[in-house]
Amino acid sequence: MGRRGAGRRGLPSRSPAGSMALAASLLPPLLLLLGRPGLAAPGQGAGTWSRFARLPYPQDQLFLHDTFPDGFLWGAGSAAYQTEGGWRQGGKGASVWDTFAHRPATPPGAAPPGPVDGDVASDSYNNLFRDVEGLRRLGVSHYRFSLSWARLLPNGTGPPNPAGLAHYGRLLARLRELGVEPVVTLYHWDLPQALQDAFGGWASPVLPRLFRDYAELCFRHFGGQVRYWLTMDNPYVVAWHGYGTGRLPPGVRGGPRLGARRLLGRAHAKVWHLYNDHFRPTQRGKVSIALSSHWIKPQRMTEKNIKECQKSLDFVLGWFAKPIFIDGDYPDSMRSNLSSLLPEFSEAEKKYIKGTADFFALSFGATLSFQLLDSHMKFQQLESISLRQLLYWINSEYNSPQIFIVENSWFVSGTTKKDDAKYIYYLKKFIMETLKAIRYDGVNVFGYTVWSLLDGFEWHRGYSIRRGLFYVDFQSHDKKLIPKSSVLFYQKLIEKNGFPPLPENQPIEGIFPCGFAWGIVDNYIQVDTTPAQFVDSSVYVWDVHQTKKLIKVDGVYTSKRKRHCVDFAAIRLQISLLQEMHVTHFHFSLKWSLILPLGNLSLINHTLVHYYQCFASELLRVNITPVVALWQPMIENQELPVSLAKYGAWENAETVQAFVEYARFCFTSLGDHVKFWITMNEPSVKNLTYTAGHNLLKAHAKVWHLYDKEFRRSQKGKISIALQADWVEPACPFSRNDQEVADRILEFDIGWLAEPIFGNGDYPEVMRAWLHRINGVDLYNFHLPYFSEDEKKLIQGSFDFFALSHYTTTLVGSEKEDAVKYDHFLEVQMINDITWLHSPSRAAVVPWGLRKLLKWVKSKYGNVPIYVMANGIDDDQNMVHDKLRVYYIQNYINEALKAYTLDDVNLQGYFVYSFNDKTAPKYGLYSYVANQYEPKPSLNHYREIIGNNGFPGPETPELQCPEEVALCPECHFFRTRKSLLAFISFIFVAFIATIFFITYYSKRVERGYK
Repeated sequence: MGRRGAGRRGLPSRSPAGSMALAASLLPPLLLLLGRPGLAAPGQGAGTWSRFARLPYPQDQLFLHDTFPDGFLWGAGSAAYQTEGGWRQGGKGASVWDTFAHRPATPPGAAPPGPVDGDVASDSYNNLFRDVEGLRRLGVSHYRFSLSWARLLPNGTGPPNPAGLAHYGRLLARLRELGVEPVVTLYHWDLPQALQDAFGGWASPVLPRLFRDYAELCFRHFGGQVRYWLTMDNPYVVAWHGYGTGRLPPGVRGGPRLGARRLLGRAHAKVWHLYNDHFRPTQRGKVSIALSSHWIKPQRMTEKNIKECQKSLDFVLGWFAKPIFIDGDYPDSMRSNLSSLLPEFSEAEKKYIKGTADFFALSFGATLSFQLLDSHMKFQQLESISLRQLLYWINSEYNSPQIFIVENSWFVSGTTKKDDAKYIYYLKKFIMETLKAIRYDGVNVFGYTVWSLLDGFEWHRGYSIRRGLFYVDFQSHDKKLIPKSSVLFYQKLIEKNGFPPLPENQPIEGIFPCGFAWGIVDNYIQVDTTPAQFVDSSVYVWDVHQTKKLIKVDGVYTSKRKRHCVDFAAIRLQISLLQEMHVTHFHFSLKWSLILPLGNLSLINHTLVHYYQCFASELLRVNITPVVALWQPMIENQELPVSLAKYGAWENAETVQAFVEYARFCFTSLGDHVKFWITMNEPSVKNLTYTAGHNLLKAHAKVWHLYDKEFRRSQKGKISIALQADWVEPACPFSRNDQEVADRILEFDIGWLAEPIFGNGDYPEVMRAWLHRINGVDLYNFHLPYFSEDEKKLIQGSFDFFALSHYTTTLVGSEKEDAVKYDHFLEVQMINDITWLHSPSRAAVVPWGLRKLLKWVKSKYGNVPIYVMANGIDDDQNMVHDKLRVYYIQNYINEALKAYTLDDVNLQGYFVYSFNDKTAPKYGLYSYVANQYEPKPSLNHYREIIGNNGFPGPETPELQCPEEVALCPECHFFRTRKSLLAFISFIFVAFIATIFFITYYSKRVERGYK
């Protein structure tokens, strides 16, 4: 009878792929419905946290493949003091940053290891065309840079510096030739030192007027070529750390921070009104102020904590944003907390400040948004890097302004050169969150600026970190720009205007072949060998008169009856749970240490062996194929008999022969029931020495040949080894070095044990070459043993299939970035893509990694039959529904289907890890609470996929599979209780016979009387 691989278990033939795709398509309108704000009012942003807490999980956290609106602005940025250098060139005056950086910061006589100021920095003053060439290569539409006030007005006032005017004139002309729009910042923290000396800087009420005069000069000279102006960058940092904490120039501690803030705000308003009244009609540009912010989330979702989060944003971003974008006054939370300390605005001042921004210019990054945020500004809540939520909050709080992200990125170590993978993934996250804010949340973001174009002086961090797309060697004379991997990433992103959907990212429809193995895994089955009452040979009497209990009669015994599988109650429960899953295969491991406690046949746990026999036979009875591993390493004693673990474990060659004898015993005892064997399940290469791995391979091979020669013909089974095989991806997809690292890790993690068995009989050449290299530097002494020719022949080809366990994907790089995650032995840096979905244990959910792994196995070892013997993820046991696992199973199986259908991988089975939470907490498809097993939603989803044999669609052809023999569920009770039924039958026959004879003789007696 024809079918579509579906209807196997009487389930509906609905495609899970189609239903998941439908759910994804409904997500954007659902999100907009959940929370697109109406007219904003102060404090309305407080709804942000509850709104995002309600969004569907995990769909809302998935990467969004989409493009930005047409005309979206893509830019890069820099700041004068960070990159220009030339501090004594072209008539430039000193700035407060020059003075601050020149102060002695080291003990007398101690020379700093490198530059500690911006005197030269990236030397952009002398390399103007070099920087513009970098912009051309990126393909940006906009370039944000700042004018040096001290370069244009060396004394802060007075006649302008012609050399300074000419320098910026050349830059603007070159940008115009290139078709790149300038976004110009008038003041990026580098106040002329002369103004600090003469007036006290931003503590003086004279400064707003002087700033207006400086701005007028800039508008007159450059305004015809500039459409976007920023009056100043992050005035919060200037006021708070320049005149409060003293961490930044001018370094005033305990100064008039609140007064400085008021004057900065007044200065901005003066410049905006100047442009609006005198320059906008002719120049038709826009003016705003760049405001920086962090993001904060509540420790727990309580009303009090949410108020504290709102307060945190009010004190940092709202301090400047609310007066400008709402009503000209400070946030209410600041007023109530600081009371009389905050200056009062007159109504005229409020009116003058309100509305002095043509768009919302936002800065969001590591240095400004987080590292310079005082801890008490967090109000005991938690920092977060969610740019999307910040954008939504701004949209809600400030009446849906147009938002231009004028600074955003992260940083890498100062030692990182070309392969800046960490930077790429933060950039990827921030840009993707911006896209979600636009597409899902209705936020009006019209431009994005990466920070920065090139490496420079990073303020209070000096040169200890890098934030540029282009690498600069600060010790070199020519200061060449060397493109990092992030240049290629950003270039491609601009070219595509986002992250357009790709065919390989789309789920496919289709089904797996007939006979495909659908399985579930349990590391070790639940073993309960408590004897049943009928096994006890003792005789008891009932003390009717006193204790009312059974009393054992000493010295009196009856003959024992044979053991029966029905004696083990635990088996019945586990089998029934497995039947509910509709799986065809069940994979579990034997316990060598319990079966042969002494490591040899001198002591055998026959009760446990009988339990395993019963379990396997019961599985077969309900059409579930047992897949049995002889050994699986665990933490304690590696799950070896104590006598073997005590004397070197796999380091000892005697363990090899002990394993062979153990395997022979298992094949003899269980082989009639088990046709699918795993010699060793997931031997951990992380914990193996090279000698132990050498012996382990020989043990596997000997056991395979033992089965092949002595048991295969009679038992007709198959046998192989199961290897853990997580995929490894180069962190920088454009880096040859990272690709080499990824290839090396794959050989050490998988090839170490796979190559001798499935390849040429020896270890990978990459391993030998690498160990030879590192041993040569006298830091290590690792020696990979050699196989004899006979051993190579023994090991090579000792498989019937390729069994692998796959859970996640990791990224690896060549540049050392984080010492904690750096492997000095293999010279590899572990990297995290923060856009990936992660489990509670931080395991990355990367479905396409499974497909890449399967293709890699095929390319390395040919068209070998492959079984995915374990694939699973942990969940949050506090959540009722394991939604993450539903997503995980759905998408990993779909990627497996792609490998089978599109890549012609010989995939023959897939097993989910794991059976239940009792034996594998947080990984089970059954929860285990209060001695009860409860199916999770993921179980039903997996069962549906099994019933459909994949993801059939309307166009999926019918698949002719032989019909399965229908089982008789009612017969199960009788089959498992044959002895009891025989006894009951005997009693029944005896009863009928007794009644018959009583009736017969009664009638004869009656006739006799007559």
